[in-house]
This record gives sequence, C-alpha cells and structure tokens, in this order.
Amino acid sequence: MKKIAGKRKSDDTKIDLTPMLDVVFILLIFFVVTATFLSETAVSAASSDNNNSDQPPPDDEKKNILFEIGANDEIILNGNPRPILPNFIRPNIDQLKAENPAASVIIQPNPDSSVATLVLIMDSARQAGMANISIVEPN
Repeated sequence: MKKIAGKRKSDDTKIDLTPMLDVVFILLIFFVVTATFLSETAVSAASSDNNNSDQPPPDDEKKNILFEIGANDEIILNGNPRPILPNFIRPNIDQLKAENPAASVIIQPNPDSSVATLVLIMDSARQAGMANISIVEPN
C-alpha cells in the first residue's frame, strides 16, 4: 500500500471568485445610482460692447453654393434666373469660395436631367477644392 498523505486534491486549491464579483457589482450599482448627470450649458463670453456696429451680421444665404439642374440640363446658380454655361461653373465656384471659404456645394438635379451635367458640376467643385458636396432632391 502506498501512502498519499502528502498530495492534495486539485479542487482544494481553487479560489472562489463569486464573492469578489458580488463586491464589484455592488460597487458598480452604487456608482451608477449616486452619479448625477448634468447637462452643461455654455455661457457666451462676448458682450455687446465688443461688437462692431460697422460690420453687418453674417448673411445666411452665402453659406451654400446652390446649383439647380433643369430638365433641359440648364444650370442655375443660387437661384439666378439666367442659366450659366458649363465653362463658367468652375470660375463661379472659385469666386463664391473666395467670398465664403466655409461654403459647401449643394446640387439639386431635375429627374429629367442627364447625369453628365451632375458629374460636370461635381468635378468642377472638386477641382475648386470644395470638400462638402451634397446632392438633394428637388422640392
């Protein structure tokens, strides 16, 4: 007969993690319940004394460059009743971008217009360095 007195079972050496997980979950619940979620509001630091009355307020109409493509592929820029020629798309974008560098190009094609005109305007806008180009559906 052999004596096995010096050996232990492997089950006796395991650490039970259940009490530690209970403590972690209780702490998690405590911090979630006691936390207050505040919506911070910004306070404007600009006063009316610092505003220059010489400068007019920014015009909201200059923020976007709107191209409308008609059914016969005529290109209308910013609601101007006179259509522009395809050769003048890029110079017009350059001029309007110089006036307002934060402008974005919005293209509103007619469902009956050709895709070639849309691509022409998009390519001209990309060549002019416009980062934001959007296509919207007509009203």
